[in-house]
Amino acid sequence: MTKIRIISWNINSVRARLDLVEKLIEKYQPHVLCLQETKVQDHMFPREFFNQLGFCHHAIAGQKSHHGVATLSRIPMTNIGPINWCDKGDARHIEIKLENNIKLHNFYVPAGGDEPDATINDKFAYKLDFLEEMTNWSAALSTDDKCILVGDLNIAPLQSDVWSHKKLLKVVSHTPLECETLMKLKDQHNWHDVMRHFVPEPERLYSWWSYRAKDWKLADKGRRLDHIWCSPTLKENMKSIKVLEEARGWQKPSDHAPVMVELEI
Repeated sequence: MTKIRIISWNINSVRARLDLVEKLIEKYQPHVLCLQETKVQDHMFPREFFNQLGFCHHAIAGQKSHHGVATLSRIPMTNIGPINWCDKGDARHIEIKLENNIKLHNFYVPAGGDEPDATINDKFAYKLDFLEEMTNWSAALSTDDKCILVGDLNIAPLQSDVWSHKKLLKVVSHTPLECETLMKLKDQHNWHDVMRHFVPEPERLYSWWSYRAKDWKLADKGRRLDHIWCSPTLKENMKSIKVLEEARGWQKPSDHAPVMVELEI
């Protein structure tokens, strides 16, 4: 069996935080790194930086100033490419294939704006449409498929995924509609919630803390917006997960902490 360590991180501008990326790689030694919100066009992506760190295999979907995902690997992979969700042309997904036909999907789901009402908020309507397309895509996956889904899904679905269930019921990312929609998506392929497998409810499990808090760690008003799912066929291959909370406290950090999964194949 071969151990593979995958880290997923909403980096909130990759070029602005290359020093943190290097620190993360040196400390945790991932084989595959999945980034979201890279905020850089493909021709300006810092490929040579990653090559020098041993990540010579790249799958990139970027655009100017917004969104963007990238999957970088030390181990051989095949770049399958992005899906153009909702015909928007946004860089929010990239698929690669590892050895043993394991497909790794890197997602950045729309945040949805501030008002959880699709009739008055186009951003929220887009989020719901995006999730509906993901649900249909999940339903079409084969029961034999070996898929891993990681990324910033911008929804904290469970009560213990947020600092206050009651106070966040009307806040985008934890509204009942979003939580139900994500669960419907999850059920279509019978996706396995790897993070909650190792950290079961009602244990606290967060991956995002707002920049607004003066002391994010003391306030601990977190949400689990970042996820790791796998196909039922890979459930037994998953060996551990960890939210790397310390990275949220590094100098000029992303507001997301990286999440790491270790598997054996």
